[in-house]
Amino acid sequence: MPSHLDADRPAPQPPERGALDALITQARHLRGGIDAVRPRSADEDAQGVEDPARRWQRALCDLAAHQLDDLGQHLGQLRAGAPAQPDPQGGPPPGEGSVTAGAARPAAPAGRAGSAEWNLLTDEVSWSEELYGIFGRTPGEGPLSLDELPSWVLPEDQPLLAAAVTGCLVDGRPIDQEFRIMRPDGAVRSLHLLGEPVLDGHGGTAAMWAVLRDVSSLRRSELAVRESRETVRHERHAAQAERRLAAELQETVLPPLRGSRRIDGGGSGRTGGQGALDIASHYLPSPTSTMIGGDWYDALELPGGTTLLSAGDLTGHGVAAASAMAMLLGAVRGMAFAGVEPGALMGHLNDLLEASAQPALGSAVCGRYDPRDRTFTWSQAGHPAPVVFRGAAGRALRPPQGVLLGATPGAAYGQRTEVLRPGDLLVLHTDELAPRVGPSGTAAAQGTAPERLLALAERFAGARSAQECVQTLVDEFGGREREGDACVLVARVTG
Repeated sequence: MPSHLDADRPAPQPPERGALDALITQARHLRGGIDAVRPRSADEDAQGVEDPARRWQRALCDLAAHQLDDLGQHLGQLRAGAPAQPDPQGGPPPGEGSVTAGAARPAAPAGRAGSAEWNLLTDEVSWSEELYGIFGRTPGEGPLSLDELPSWVLPEDQPLLAAAVTGCLVDGRPIDQEFRIMRPDGAVRSLHLLGEPVLDGHGGTAAMWAVLRDVSSLRRSELAVRESRETVRHERHAAQAERRLAAELQETVLPPLRGSRRIDGGGSGRTGGQGALDIASHYLPSPTSTMIGGDWYDALELPGGTTLLSAGDLTGHGVAAASAMAMLLGAVRGMAFAGVEPGALMGHLNDLLEASAQPALGSAVCGRYDPRDRTFTWSQAGHPAPVVFRGAAGRALRPPQGVLLGATPGAAYGQRTEVLRPGDLLVLHTDELAPRVGPSGTAAAQGTAPERLLALAERFAGARSAQECVQTLVDEFGGREREGDACVLVARVTG
């Protein structure tokens, strides 16, 4: 007799074989697609730590693969046909120990699920072969009775299972419950139980049948997904916090040059406006990275009416790079105020990075502009040379000797002097202003940063202020083809 829970439902019609074949084919194609996109090897950093995002992706693929495997097994059993049915006289089918005519047993995927029936009238228990494997028992040891089953269940799961079994036997409710068992070999397995009561001719419960499925791998995959998702969430939150801190540090250190700023020789009128500078600058964040780099620019009035103009870049990103940049920029300002010449200043910066607790490499250009004779005396350390525009033409200055900061102990740095004229435009920039190479490894199709800068000469000649020149640079170099953060500083000689 079928369960009273389905007494009012019409018997479902078996699906057509062609439709089942199509579903099985689709499931196999999806399973193959999972294998194709699943990360095949763990990416690890220098410390051997796997990327949490890739671990999460792999766990999600494992979870999807488990579910597709189960779907394929169920569809295959459905295509094979229904299990043997009892004869019309109510006798059990051959080899079955069912106590009730018409009680159909659910089939179980081999090796991953098994079926069981507990006869309450005769105390007989029937287990499928797969169920012995799930519990780690041999057929010779026999199946577990309903009284013995709780002793295998973990203590925290026993009340849930007991309530589910009682509801099935007493109230005729189907069971859909998950619990964990401890096998004789010490392994803990997660089982999912689907069961129903088997009723006798008087409507009483004569037996309970169930399908128990081992879902341990599925639960491990789900746990890995949850843990990876939580790890990614925490790391994303930490990265956002670090970016905010680095950005605040950068904003505190870099001069807030919003719009144009005029420097007329110390602000005391001692030069009568001769050689005054109109200065503007801009920081261009990386279009691909969320971390703040170690780029800087600076324009600082010095004692005696001169002006410090500098730009530079340190390796690394985040708070460490921003703090190192702040240290280096502070040293530049301090030595410039003390009257140290640009070449000697670069040597001291190189020694500072060598002695730093967190060694880093850096490039920089640093110059002192004197409005009295409009001279720009500068030095560089592995950095792009400033570009001077005069009228509708431009040229990059010939760099003096100078290697990267922190690369060689005791390195010597030279310096050069350039005489500027009224109307001249001086552009300082960091080396990530434009990509060095294109996608194919050849020179970028749009040209290098100096080439693209020189091509802007006519537009600079028509600009009315340094700020307009900076806007031109942002329009030209603010796209997504750049590889990292960049800074530009523009100084126009107005008198």
